[in-house]
Amino acid sequence: MNLLESFRIAVRALSANKVRSALTMLGVIIGVAAVILLVSIGTGVQSQITGQIAGLGSNLLFVIPGKIGGGGGGPEAGAGKKFTLDDVAYLQTRLGADNRVIPELAGAADLRLHNQTMNGQIAASNENVADAALGTLQSGRWYARGEVVGASRVAVIGSNVRDTLFPGQDPIGATLDVNGQPFRVIGLLEKKGGGLGGSQDNLVGIPITTAQQLLGSRDISELLVRVNDAKNVDATKALTEIALRPRYSDQFTVFTQAQTLSLLGTILGTLTAMLAGLASISLLVGGIGIMNIMLVSVSERTREIGIRKAVGARTYDILSQFVIEAIVLSLLGGTVGILVGAGGALALSAFVATKVTFWAVALAFLFSAAVGVFFGVYPAWRASRLDPIVALRYE
Repeated sequence: MNLLESFRIAVRALSANKVRSALTMLGVIIGVAAVILLVSIGTGVQSQITGQIAGLGSNLLFVIPGKIGGGGGGPEAGAGKKFTLDDVAYLQTRLGADNRVIPELAGAADLRLHNQTMNGQIAASNENVADAALGTLQSGRWYARGEVVGASRVAVIGSNVRDTLFPGQDPIGATLDVNGQPFRVIGLLEKKGGGLGGSQDNLVGIPITTAQQLLGSRDISELLVRVNDAKNVDATKALTEIALRPRYSDQFTVFTQAQTLSLLGTILGTLTAMLAGLASISLLVGGIGIMNIMLVSVSERTREIGIRKAVGARTYDILSQFVIEAIVLSLLGGTVGILVGAGGALALSAFVATKVTFWAVALAFLFSAAVGVFFGVYPAWRASRLDPIVALRYE
């Protein structure tokens, strides 16, 4: 009996037990869909974040409080002394007017307009806010130096804030409450979409001096340095380190954009691999389900196997039939899982960045095929080793 005949018999046997076959495939479907869905989220977020940082230009330095050992693993950032506005003025003087020092401060925001409320995120900076990573203005303007010096209550809002609190309206000139304080809206940001920490369209950009009063803190989350020329990035990084060392010893870290992208790529890539590994566990569970069902099938069809061997079927014929059954189950489950996973990623793209990659689809599909082969061999081997006389007597 050739492989084509074995395949035909295997398909007929599976068709005779449609419900059992569908339930057997369910574990593989869930496993493949989970792998594709989680990997697409990890890959999509990684692409979005690295793309946003790369889009800022190659002449940007990131200065964070705390030390990151070796410029790589073992993060200790955030420990120890924080930056202040005095450091901004000091560093700006040391780096010169051609380079721009941009402080950043983040915090939670309780936004309210009449009886409408929502949770947002404060993203504060100084008059160089246009060079920060808040986004692109759709309408209105950024706050000016006078508004920073005077701690004015003005705000640039994200698109979700506009859609939630000002549906169908132009928010420019309107007033909303941020953490219980009234702010005048002077700008609207273009839609950016989801990110690693949630939607980036819930931002409220306000002057950093105002944010410090609102949040009750003199600290600054990090400093950005916009270098006047990309060719001067390394020299400006060295000058920044020299300028800050007397104040902070070695308890700060300066990253170039290339270093930042490399670090983020490593962290997010590891996270994506972990998500894929966790999702793959469900594929193993699905494989065990295939093996159990195939063992039950062998027991139910013992007499059939005995008859086939009595009329001349070889051990290889029995073995190939049951292996093919297991592979068909896993491949069908893998195909449906790919469709479910890709569809789920498409549906989630409205809430978080997703990106279905060929390697994730290929990996999940090949893994599902391997599951069928691996977990189908033992039941098939057991069926092929049955003694035909004993099998014919089986009730």
